[in-house]
Amino acid sequence: MNKILIVLIVASSFLVSCGEKNNSDSKKITFWHFWSEPYQRTVVDSLVKEFEKQEKVEVEITELSWGDGKVKLLAAFNSNTAPDVLELGSDWVSQFSSAGVLSDISHHVEMSKYLDFAQEPCRWENGIYALPWIVDTRVLFVNMDLLKANGFENPPTTYAEMLEMSKVINKGDIYGFGINGSDKHRLYKKVLSFIWSEGGNIYDGKNFQFDSPQVIAGVQKYKDLAQYGIVDTQKELDNYFAKGRLAFWISGSWLLKTVNEFAKVKDMQLVRIPDFSNNGVSFAGGEYLSISKKSENQELALKLVKFLTDGKNSVEFCRNIPEAGFPADKEYYSSDFYDSEYKAVFSKQLESSKMTPMHPKWLEVEELFEGAVEQILYDRMATEQAMKDLQSKMKGL
Repeated sequence: MNKILIVLIVASSFLVSCGEKNNSDSKKITFWHFWSEPYQRTVVDSLVKEFEKQEKVEVEITELSWGDGKVKLLAAFNSNTAPDVLELGSDWVSQFSSAGVLSDISHHVEMSKYLDFAQEPCRWENGIYALPWIVDTRVLFVNMDLLKANGFENPPTTYAEMLEMSKVINKGDIYGFGINGSDKHRLYKKVLSFIWSEGGNIYDGKNFQFDSPQVIAGVQKYKDLAQYGIVDTQKELDNYFAKGRLAFWISGSWLLKTVNEFAKVKDMQLVRIPDFSNNGVSFAGGEYLSISKKSENQELALKLVKFLTDGKNSVEFCRNIPEAGFPADKEYYSSDFYDSEYKAVFSKQLESSKMTPMHPKWLEVEELFEGAVEQILYDRMATEQAMKDLQSKMKGL
């Protein structure tokens, strides 16, 4: 009886080990991404099919939404059902990297091919846990119809000029400047641009500092513009500009499509962020591709990540999805993709752009930061006091 039991155990162990081996050699991987609109899915599917043909492999794709996609990713990691390859926003990578759920690919990639500022989110401690896929920045959209109607011939080149023009143009149902108000995950991006342009920096790699003179000055300049414009959400302000009711609005490449659809702005210019105390610095975001640490197909997953982030493929991705932004592969930074007048402005602004501070608790900091700015915008607290209060809260983190 004992001999039979031993044989059964050995046999079952053999079957399990064979099952594991076959699974690890499987030519099928899973990929979760956020490009869920029908025309976006078509572009992703086309690229993935090319990869499948090249590698003779099957890629199972799942589309996520920005509304609940992160929750689904967290749940998948907690239940050990995470995909082999996943897309992460630039401000999420450090949270997932520090949690130890992503593969360290530092010995298998060459980072120098990617834009310098896009490399930072990939790194955590001594490892590399993601590759940059695409990046995007924001520029100043200018309604020249409104400027010329008020006696201005050229877009502003400095903050002071922009403030003065907004003051003159802002009347009735026409607004000078668009100010992001209470708008989760968007408000901080606009304010950081003002802080950086003022020479401020909220994070030095070790500590947050929200009460420096430069940071306070940048936030105050954002507040000052609110007097000569309208405070609303990103989506509504995009529509205000597209309908010809807003003179100045800092937005991304996705707005070009909306402006074309409304066809209300006859004369539009895109320019870099005007100079403050320093050069105008914009906010840059990006999409990154990572591999689950528990993936049983590490080699194949890495091939897919490298394939999608290669400039030859990412530039086609951006060409077919205009709102996607720009390839992070700087070898394609001078391709004909940038030949259009508008894209050339974004290309130039990318040279003076920064990303979200890389900190595993950034989302908590972001929420507190946006809350403080809301207090200022809606006249509940003076700028200096709100930022000092925010700095006090940083000690709790």
